[in-house]
Amino acid sequence: MPPRRDEDRRGWLRGAPPPRWVRVLPLAMVAAICVSTLLSPGPLDIGFLLGAIPPMAVLSYSPLATAALGATAVVLLNIPDLRLDRPGNTDLLTVTFVAVLSVFVSFVRSRRDAQLDLASTVAEAAQLAVLSPLPERVGPVRCAGLYRAAQRGTLVGGDFFDVREGPFGVRVVMGDVQGHGLAAVATVASLLGAFREAVLDERDLASVAARLDRRLLVDAADARLDDLFATAALLEFSADARQARVALCGSPPPLLLRGTAVTGLEAPPWTPLGLGLADPAGIETRTVPLLPGDRLLLASDGVLEARDRAGEFYPLAGRVAALAGGDGDPDTLVRRVWADLRAFGPTVRDDVSLLVLTPSPPPHD
Repeated sequence: MPPRRDEDRRGWLRGAPPPRWVRVLPLAMVAAICVSTLLSPGPLDIGFLLGAIPPMAVLSYSPLATAALGATAVVLLNIPDLRLDRPGNTDLLTVTFVAVLSVFVSFVRSRRDAQLDLASTVAEAAQLAVLSPLPERVGPVRCAGLYRAAQRGTLVGGDFFDVREGPFGVRVVMGDVQGHGLAAVATVASLLGAFREAVLDERDLASVAARLDRRLLVDAADARLDDLFATAALLEFSADARQARVALCGSPPPLLLRGTAVTGLEAPPWTPLGLGLADPAGIETRTVPLLPGDRLLLASDGVLEARDRAGEFYPLAGRVAALAGGDGDPDTLVRRVWADLRAFGPTVRDDVSLLVLTPSPPPHD
């Protein structure tokens, strides 16, 4: 699943298009006033309600449509059969002034909406360039990912992941930089750029991790920041996808799903990237044999540290076997874990990343 706006959290007061009832409301009020006055045996003093129609139109209609509704309100006040309490000049002038003012406000709103849409489009394109959607297959590995940024209206936060094929095999990274939201995007972009180059240049997985570590150290020195760091888990699949190497830099281990068994792929731990506390040459990896049907699940801290209303952490390792079932489709597992996480903790406050990898070499292999 490519990154996308979390639309279930975007109400119409936060930039989403207004709901249908907002657009229908001015027309419904016009109809209600006309029907009420025509059915009433005597005059009704409800002409003042027509003055509310143009301001309501501002919420969802264009300036031209707002002007048309305003003109309709003025015309209705002058139809004798409606008997809207025989409005005087003051009533007509008031409604006319409100209608003209509403047209101006609608014009300003339309211009600002257009500018906001353009800015949102540019921001979305920039963020998707940082965290591009995953293909369904990368070499001998099927993959599916899900990303949900904690900050409203953003596609990228402090988490990152990528799956790339290079001359030395398929390599995977999932990490979490210090902080989250837009402030972390620059660091995410820098690390992903370094990873994509290292996939092509470095012969072993430890060297890839060392490249990322150096990238953060250089960035921190340039920015004069002493606490710029990131945790990361790195994987490397062999050409036949029958084994994987794992390196952990302050990150939780990936989970291996084999049948109904769930095992954490522990590897010799190393410090988070960018701290400069250990020699990168000392990074150690673990090699894990893989069988047909195995799946690897990587989850960010936003998943593992999600809490329910009682304050309990989300038990991913204890629930993923039941969620996986007999379906080997990686995308299905990603969707099930996300749905279960949302049901477990209704409010997810951190960036959430999920990545499922299924070794699946071509048939001739």
